[in-house]
Amino acid sequence: MPKMKTNRGAAKRFKATGSGKIRRSKAFTSHILTKKSTKRKRNLRKSGLIVEADVKAVRRMLPYL
Repeated sequence: MPKMKTNRGAAKRFKATGSGKIRRSKAFTSHILTKKSTKRKRNLRKSGLIVEADVKAVRRMLPYL
């Protein structure tokens, strides 16, 4: 059986944590930042975890994560 291909778009967006959960970066940080509060922009810098409902789909896209 051939090797599975990694979805390259997903590989750039997700990383695994030490415990095996999948980390993601937050959206809404690239432009139109003037109307967003400093507190909101600061919290958007932090990474988050993907929702439990999406774990199966992301694991399928990243078989070697």
